[in-house]
Amino acid sequence: MLILFYVLAIPLILLSYRSYRGGIAYLKFFGEELAKPPGDYAPYATVIAPCKGVDEGMAENFAALLAQDYPEYEIVFVVDDPQDPAGRVIEEEWEQSDKHVKLVVAPKAVDAGQKVENLREGVLHASPQAKVFVFVDSDARPARDWLRRLVSPLADPGTGATTGYRWFLAENPGFGSELRSAWNASIASALGPNLNSNFCWGGSTAIRRDTFEKTRLRERWAGTLSDDFVVTRTMESEGLEIRFVPQALVASIHNCSFGEMLEFTTRQMKITRVYAPELWKVSLFGSGLFCVVILWSVLLVFFGDRLSFWTGIVTLFLVTAFSSGKAYLRMSAVELALPRYMKRLEKQRIWQYTLWLLTPPIFLYNSVAAGLSRRMEWRGRTYELVSATETRVIDPIGNPID
Repeated sequence: MLILFYVLAIPLILLSYRSYRGGIAYLKFFGEELAKPPGDYAPYATVIAPCKGVDEGMAENFAALLAQDYPEYEIVFVVDDPQDPAGRVIEEEWEQSDKHVKLVVAPKAVDAGQKVENLREGVLHASPQAKVFVFVDSDARPARDWLRRLVSPLADPGTGATTGYRWFLAENPGFGSELRSAWNASIASALGPNLNSNFCWGGSTAIRRDTFEKTRLRERWAGTLSDDFVVTRTMESEGLEIRFVPQALVASIHNCSFGEMLEFTTRQMKITRVYAPELWKVSLFGSGLFCVVILWSVLLVFFGDRLSFWTGIVTLFLVTAFSSGKAYLRMSAVELALPRYMKRLEKQRIWQYTLWLLTPPIFLYNSVAAGLSRRMEWRGRTYELVSATETRVIDPIGNPID
C-alpha cells in the first residue's frame, strides 16, 4: 500500500513545487510590468458595464469608473429592467461627473445569460468614434489608471484582447469571504507572461473595435452564458494574443457567507464544465489527488509504522511549504498591484497562507457538482447550460422560457 501512496504523493509534491516556481515567475512579472510607464495608445473608448441589482459598494465602484485618468471615453451602463434600482445609483453618480454616460435597457434574455444579453445590447449603443470596447463588472473597483493601462497594449495589432482579474476583499473579513478569496486567488495566479495560457476575465477586458467586429464576437455571444470564455476561445481560434495587465487587477469588495461562497464557486465550475471541459477534468483530478494524498498522509502519521510516519510527515511538510510559499509570493504580487488596499491585504495574509488547505476540497465539491448538474442560479435567474452555444432560461416553476 505504501508503494501506491508513493505513486500518488510524488506527483502531488512535484505539482506543488511547479506551482511554487510559478509563484516566483508571477511575482517577477508583476514587478517588471508595474515598473513600466503606460503607453501612448489611448483612443476614444466605450466602457460597457452590465448591471443587475445594487451590489455592495456599487456607488464607489461607479465613481471609480467615472474618475479614470484617460483622455476621452464614455460609459454605457446596461440593465434589463427600467425599474432596476441600479439605475438610480448610476444616475446619482453621473450627475456629479462630466463624463459621457448612457443608461441602456436590454431585452430580457430567453436563450442566453442576461449578462451576455446586456453586453450584446450595450455594444450597439457605443459611440461611432469609439476605437476600443472595454467591458467591466459592476462589482469591480478599478484604480485611476485602470483604463489607460488596459487599453495601451492594444496598440500591438497581434494583441486581440487585454485582461485584468479580480481580487476579493471584504469590508468585514469572515470565513466565507476569505475562503472565496483564497479559492479565487488560485485562478488569478494562472494569468501572467505566458500568452499561450492566458484567458480573458469579462469583468476587466478591452478589445479593439475592429477586432471585435472582424471576429464577429457579438454574434458568437448569441445563446451563451459565459462572455469571457467565448472571448478567450475566439482569440485563440483567430491566433490573437491575450495580454494580462497587472495594473488592471481590480478590487471586488463585498462580504459573503459560506453558502454564498459555495454557490459562487460551484457556478464557476459548472460554467467551466461546459465551456472548458478539459480544464474541468484537470480540476477534478488535481483536487481529488490532493484530498486523497493529504488525508492518507495524516492517517500514516497517526496510525502507520515508523517508515509510514516519516513518509507522511515529509509529504505534509513539502506540500505545505510549497503551497504556503506560493500563497506568500502571490500576496506579495497583489500588494504591488493594489497598494491602496494595503491595510485590507495585510489582514488577509493569514487567511491566504492557511486556507489553501481547504480550497482543493472546495474545488473537488465544485467539480463533482458540475458533473452532476448543469443548472444554476445567477442574479435571480435560473439557467441550464445545454452546450457552449445553447442556454436555457428557466422560469420560477422550472420550465424553459420560450
